[in-house]
Amino acid sequence: MKRLVFIAITFALLIGVSSFIAPSYKLARLKYNGGGDWYGDRTALTNLIKFCNENLKTNFQPEEETVEVSSEEIFNYPFVFMTGHGNVIFSDQEAKNLRKYLTGGGFLHIDDNYGFDQFIRPQMKKVFPELEFVELPVNYAIYHQKYSFPNGLPKVHEHDGKRPQGFGLIYKGRLICFYTYQCDLGNGWEDLGTYAGDSQETRLKALRMGANMMQYIFTK
Repeated sequence: MKRLVFIAITFALLIGVSSFIAPSYKLARLKYNGGGDWYGDRTALTNLIKFCNENLKTNFQPEEETVEVSSEEIFNYPFVFMTGHGNVIFSDQEAKNLRKYLTGGGFLHIDDNYGFDQFIRPQMKKVFPELEFVELPVNYAIYHQKYSFPNGLPKVHEHDGKRPQGFGLIYKGRLICFYTYQCDLGNGWEDLGTYAGDSQETRLKALRMGANMMQYIFTK
């Protein structure tokens, strides 16, 4: 059934005709334990959904859902968004459930909202002890969908003078987790004016990169 979800949306995106109504699916935010602010970037995912529906002609339901790492409900969502600044703790059961979700066809986007890296890497190692995050090269397909990003991820917010990096976990040849680091991509999806000094141009770049990610996920 889950595979049919991906096939149906893929077909809708590829043929792009009005006579075909794409199935409607909800996207979810991951609620995790440990004290970190999993609820950050409050308007990010709903704005990305709206942008994709308008520009990719997807049919995602307009409001995000919230799903816990351990929940069986996670299997109802083809895409899960995770963000935060602080601590993350996955229990053994949660790590097992998340692994089952990702190896079964699901996709996780982790967005470092600054300070997340030291916490999320060891927890994802619990989920996939055999895998390492690898930096995706700038010619990777996720950067070249409807919109082209020849230099990779756009920079939304400056913190440590580091370049933005996109890392992936690749399982049996499939990208199952995209980790955006030193980028603040989710900040860029939020309502304009949420952060002083942010421009519409920067926000548009962030939304376009998010749309590329969605198109890559549902058409690969």
